[in-house]
Amino acid sequence: MARRQGVGDVKGTVKRVLLRLTTREGVVGWGEAAPWEVFTGTAEGAFAALDTYLRPLVLGRSARAVRALAGDLDRALTGHTDAKAAVEMALFDILGHAAGLSVAELLGGRVRDTIPLSFSIADPDFAADLARMHAMTAQGHRLFKVKTGVKPHGEDLAHLEAMRAAFGDRIDLRVDYNQALPPFGALRILRDVEAFRPTFIEQPVARRHLDAMAALTAALDTPILADESCFDAADALEVVRRQAADAVSVKLMKCGGMLKAQGLMAIAETAGLPGYGGTLWEGGIALAAGTQLIAATPGISLGCEFYMPHHVLTEDVLEERVPVEAGAVVVPRGPGLGIAVSEAAIRGNARVLAEA
Repeated sequence: MARRQGVGDVKGTVKRVLLRLTTREGVVGWGEAAPWEVFTGTAEGAFAALDTYLRPLVLGRSARAVRALAGDLDRALTGHTDAKAAVEMALFDILGHAAGLSVAELLGGRVRDTIPLSFSIADPDFAADLARMHAMTAQGHRLFKVKTGVKPHGEDLAHLEAMRAAFGDRIDLRVDYNQALPPFGALRILRDVEAFRPTFIEQPVARRHLDAMAALTAALDTPILADESCFDAADALEVVRRQAADAVSVKLMKCGGMLKAQGLMAIAETAGLPGYGGTLWEGGIALAAGTQLIAATPGISLGCEFYMPHHVLTEDVLEERVPVEAGAVVVPRGPGLGIAVSEAAIRGNARVLAEA
């Protein structure tokens, strides 16, 4: 399925790096790095980070020392948060299997078992997306996030009007500009969008324009959600300090893992900013980790957009996809990430580039 959004387009294939860690006792943990070249980095860069720089720090270490190892990874290599997230989720997967606990329980215990699922309206063919909305609402889906700023403003307004006309208040409508608007004139455009009562407006301007984000947050009745402006806890602190958003998007590939995501949310929650479970182009392994994080983190209360394996990807590597029921992702309850990786899918669809 083709996707168009302000920061970049996707069509055809996406690249991900899968990581399998095995302990001396034979316990296996899976991780996934899913960068996007216009957002966090490249799959080639993530692979090089894992294979060349992070591998020597991981081999021979205890899987129990997750925080200590995460600190070593940060000291050894700047950035590459997607690769570091892959290592952390594989370690937590190992620990969960060894203890018979889900990762959510290792992170402090569950506060929710299901997460409302948001589907992004980003098909170049809007009629196709509208047809999907009809089918999905019949199955219980309510959350839809419209990728705006790619098409002319008048066309965006016409699409929002068509969605409200078709579904009224039966849907929870959000909009996401992915940094598409210049600060000059953004307020006038967003006031037009407010007429359609979106739950939030995500990242209207480029991440560096925090002053403009703060001005929009102050001027609009609709909450502003920071995504590209909020990669990690340091960014969250700056967003709070400058009152540059009303909510934040939390992505494992941005912040570098589940522990760091909880650190980011500790700042956001203290300031009263809820979180939203964002995504890049992850497959089932990383999205399972995202569900475990959200299940254990009270402040990530605005739902998630973990729809790729069900609605975008034609193939994945799990034996069974993480279930979606009545418009919500069901958090796996099994040990570790709660998933089973298909060896047949790995052999048939993945290139094994490194082993140790």
